[in-house]
Amino acid sequence: MSDGLRNVYWQPWEDPGIEHLNLRLGGDGVRALGLILRMRDAAHFRCRYTLETDGDWRLRRLTFAVADAEDNAVARTCIEADGAGHWRVNDAVRPDLDGCLDVDIQITPFTNTLPIRRLGLDAGASAEIRVAYLPVPELDLRPVEQRYTCLAPRDAVGGRYRYEGLFRDFTAELPVDGDGIVMDYPETFRRVWPT
Repeated sequence: MSDGLRNVYWQPWEDPGIEHLNLRLGGDGVRALGLILRMRDAAHFRCRYTLETDGDWRLRRLTFAVADAEDNAVARTCIEADGAGHWRVNDAVRPDLDGCLDVDIQITPFTNTLPIRRLGLDAGASAEIRVAYLPVPELDLRPVEQRYTCLAPRDAVGGRYRYEGLFRDFTAELPVDGDGIVMDYPETFRRVWPT
């Protein structure tokens, strides 16, 4: 893993919006700060998140807040994970999430990086995983089944993975850069900087 600071911008494929990800990579873990401005179903909203992992890309902490266009709070959640598959959400133990090591935030391609990096799949290998899925703006965290398949292993230049949302019968091929960060998520997000 390369150490250092990364800044990445994505746009939704169709709806107006932008995400800025500020990512600090280090051997002892990752700290991500995200700001998302979106319009969906004629509603404008703003999301801020702080996400931390351990050195093996297992989620340790996520705070996620949603506000309306006038910056009035709509919803907020604080998630803590021990890296071994046990979760607390807003200080309450969540046994329904036992076994999940990753979180998937619905409106950012960044969280696909967590299982891609954590699994370290070889070419042709796949893994079916259980993740904590966070829909936005509802923030009703729930466990879902997903599968990742390595189509081209990540190297210094990049790689390619197939993502399957088994819980919603959805498949996408995800090109990633050398750090495993999604470049484009077909029909959902496109990276606008750096390209």
